[in-house]
Amino acid sequence: MKEFIEFIAKQLVDSPENVVLEETTPDEKTIELTLRAGNGEVGKVIGKQGKTALAMRTLLTAVAAKGGKRARLIILD
Repeated sequence: MKEFIEFIAKQLVDSPENVVLEETTPDEKTIELTLRAGNGEVGKVIGKQGKTALAMRTLLTAVAAKGGKRARLIILD
């Protein structure tokens, strides 16, 4: 899951080396992914009216549900 979201985010920004994705597990059935992008590139990951971020969250939720887990994507500035 982590690699999947990281791949998508790196394709959206101009400098993919600044994309950092951290994975934490608050409990055994939940996965939290925290995404950080370089200066001024968070908007490219979020997209117009948040549609790109919503699509990434939808895909993440579908992949996690297939494994019987819940997932959250947090995008930080």
